[in-house]
Amino acid sequence: MVAESDATVVVEGNHYFPREAVRGECLQESATTSFCGWKGEASYHHVVVDGEVSADAAWYYADPKAEAAQIKGRIAFWKDVVVS
Repeated sequence: MVAESDATVVVEGNHYFPREAVRGECLQESATTSFCGWKGEASYHHVVVDGEVSADAAWYYADPKAEAAQIKGRIAFWKDVVVS
């Protein structure tokens, strides 16, 4: 399990987990970034479980725009990553 929390925030169908609910050893920094017009710039992590790497499978907004302030300090995952 990569993350577990009952305190996620759902935005655009994605659950954003509190950073402390995510197993840090499962995340590997990625150089990938993207931009959302209303959330801001996203940064990515590769997700590593049992030696298997899912490239850019987690993302976060270090400094989200005001409209997305509720996701600051949170991480979301692509749907193929198993979280609880």
